[in-house]
Amino acid sequence: MTATLVKEASRPAAASAGVRRRPRRRGRVVALLFVLPALLLLGALVVYPVLFSVGRSFFDASGTRFVGGENYTEMFRDPATLKAVRNTAIWVVVAPTLLTGLGLILAVLVEKVRWATAFKLLLFMPMAVSFLAAGIIFRLAYDEDPDKGVLNAAVVSVHDAFTGTSTYPTARARDGQGLTKEPGGAYRTTAALTPGDTVTLGLVGVQPKDLPDGAEPAHAAAGRASGPGELSGVVYLDFTPGGGGEQGQVDRRESGLPDMRVEAVRDGEVVASTTTAPDGSFRFDGLPDGSYTVALPAANFAPPYEGVSWLGPALVTPAIIGAYLWIWTGFAMVLIGAGLSTLPRDALEAARMDGANEWQIFRRITVPLLAPVLTVVFVTLVINVMKVFDLVYIIAPGPVQEDATVLATQMWLVSFGGGNNQGLGSALGVLLLLLVVPAMVFNVRRFRRSQR
Repeated sequence: MTATLVKEASRPAAASAGVRRRPRRRGRVVALLFVLPALLLLGALVVYPVLFSVGRSFFDASGTRFVGGENYTEMFRDPATLKAVRNTAIWVVVAPTLLTGLGLILAVLVEKVRWATAFKLLLFMPMAVSFLAAGIIFRLAYDEDPDKGVLNAAVVSVHDAFTGTSTYPTARARDGQGLTKEPGGAYRTTAALTPGDTVTLGLVGVQPKDLPDGAEPAHAAAGRASGPGELSGVVYLDFTPGGGGEQGQVDRRESGLPDMRVEAVRDGEVVASTTTAPDGSFRFDGLPDGSYTVALPAANFAPPYEGVSWLGPALVTPAIIGAYLWIWTGFAMVLIGAGLSTLPRDALEAARMDGANEWQIFRRITVPLLAPVLTVVFVTLVINVMKVFDLVYIIAPGPVQEDATVLATQMWLVSFGGGNNQGLGSALGVLLLLLVVPAMVFNVRRFRRSQR
């Protein structure tokens, strides 16, 4: 009887448990139905390509012969792949570190200005520009021609402001007209001169339209005689517009070359120097008796400064990283700024009341409290830079493409950009996946830990 009573009592409990399970099952089924389209899409666009690439990496270029791990062995024997691994390592170390540091500094500084919203908008705006457009912008900005590349235009302007530039980079002396060229690029008179002599130094290679403003005819200056103790002469353009004239003679329509540096040299040492007048004339006064030569220093003919080869083999990777910083600094600043806004203000105020300065507060309170946010930003940027492709492919010119290549671009070049070896390209893709996965797992775990 007791057993019967127990059974009858347990039936309502079991029935109520079954009633509770039904809504749970129904909820799980409904949730699965909602998630199923996303799972199918994820499987078609992510899971299947990953599995296919893993399988394809064990076959040769044609995809018909199984080669096992040969592609993975070849991958680390290829100098281009090793360079791609090295460049990827540079990206992973440099770009996230600089971005996290810049984002932290800007987020802290922005809090102290009134126009913080406008400043954030300005810095975040490059995120709205596609990598393709950003690559084209920086390819033009890094152009070596100062007339096209804005960076080299600025560099050349600063350089010329401090060191100046030569006025006659294309000028040269006529052969057999009394001037000989020295190894350094300077010109020197072949004949020995003494005080009281007058010398004419004819140059060619200068377009009349390129003459400095204010240049005057040299004919009158060439006719002046030197006084006692003087060594004088004229530097002129030995070319008559429209033809005519005689080589080595200063004709009436030939122009002087102003602002040309001229030196008097004795026994290999410069004893006097001057600059030519608008008509090209020059004069050395008070020279002691003796034998001299007149020299035109190489600085008169130095080619103009062309700036920095931003996209050369040595600087192409730092230049592309600079473009990447321009795009992603706003992202890092906004994320760190969001973390900064959640910091307990009472801790900061207490530190100020205890006499801590702003640098001590930043180093000992702000940074330690922001460590979780900084870690998430850093790891997210590490994942992002491992996949960088657009900027490298667009900014780096063809001749230095191999010097700038990273794993993503190398994978594309090997598979589709002329290598046509999709077996090796798939192996590179698997390597890139293996490098990205640990960072992704770390980020997910940290996110779950913060949720708890």
